[in-house]
Amino acid sequence: MKYTLKFRVWHWLNAIVILGLLGTVFLRKTFLSYKTNAEILMTKLSDMGTDITIDDAKILAKAIRNVMWEWHIILGYVLAFLVLYRIYLFFADKSKKEDFASLTLHKKAVKISYCVVYAAIFFMAISGLVIHFYEALGLSKEFAGTVKELHEAVFNIIMVFVPLHIAGVVVADAKDEHGLISTMVNGKEKENF
Repeated sequence: MKYTLKFRVWHWLNAIVILGLLGTVFLRKTFLSYKTNAEILMTKLSDMGTDITIDDAKILAKAIRNVMWEWHIILGYVLAFLVLYRIYLFFADKSKKEDFASLTLHKKAVKISYCVVYAAIFFMAISGLVIHFYEALGLSKEFAGTVKELHEAVFNIIMVFVPLHIAGVVVADAKDEHGLISTMVNGKEKENF
């Protein structure tokens, strides 16, 4: 398969953005967890002679991670733009496309999994915007909370897909005489030595 420059640029920007989003979620759930850091803050401040409530410690812990979480929001905006650009590419891009009916069962399964992932990314972008702008959209906090729960559940599809995609691409590149990675990086098939 040969990919156009527009598609390759979209692919790599999308990869960077999704990895950035995954990174911010990872940090939020691990090193910058407000629950864990609130306990640390309470303990350390108490050791220094200052006692604070758990609620105050949580406020401080959330303030520490807010700067990092701003990156999640910015990357979410970029993801929403990239989703729109991908829709445009679907109709306008001239990348050579394989006929679905002629594909092997494995390649059909891969194509279907990409459709599921594209749908998940589309949902993540839209739901992220809804969560962020729920007040401006006139939505209730409860509705935004429900959307957030769905947003976090669908996130698991992306979290599973990324390592599977990377592993699958490496395996496919090793097996494919044309070089899947080469075509996605520079648009040219790899040379056989």
